[in-house]
Amino acid sequence: MDQPPLRDAFIHAMSRAAATVSVVTTDGPAGLAGVTVSAMTSVSADGEAPTILVCVNKGASAAEPILANRCFAVNVLEHEQQPLADLFAGRTEAQGAARFDGLPVTRLATGAPVLKALASFDCTLQSADLVGTHHVIIGAVRAVRVEETGTPLIYGMRGYLKAERA
Repeated sequence: MDQPPLRDAFIHAMSRAAATVSVVTTDGPAGLAGVTVSAMTSVSADGEAPTILVCVNKGASAAEPILANRCFAVNVLEHEQQPLADLFAGRTEAQGAARFDGLPVTRLATGAPVLKALASFDCTLQSADLVGTHHVIIGAVRAVRVEETGTPLIYGMRGYLKAERA
């Protein structure tokens, strides 16, 4: 049996690596924007400030505003928020700032829009590197908001999953 090309095999294998779904939002001189991501993780809780890492496709409409505004919020979605994930993933007709129409938004330390979510991390841009097709962005966390109930929205096996407690 022939081996698929490495890229195809990589994408297929990565579909087995389930991850939380987050919406990364920003606002400032470069405008209001947001994008759905599944590549988000903590870097460190120690140092001058805790740090978080997100990967944003360079072609995403929110990529340049996040870099230019130098602040962003990572909003970890709750399992009932699939429509919100789809909205910021571009699976609806809403584009750009119109994606925020009617959404309750708060502002914490940086002024980035914080959505109603399971957890939100308000960050200033610490570093960003372009690796292949994605910006690898590290943010210094300046404020955190947490909901005490709910379960995270998970993406894996090329679809949304609901986390179950063992």
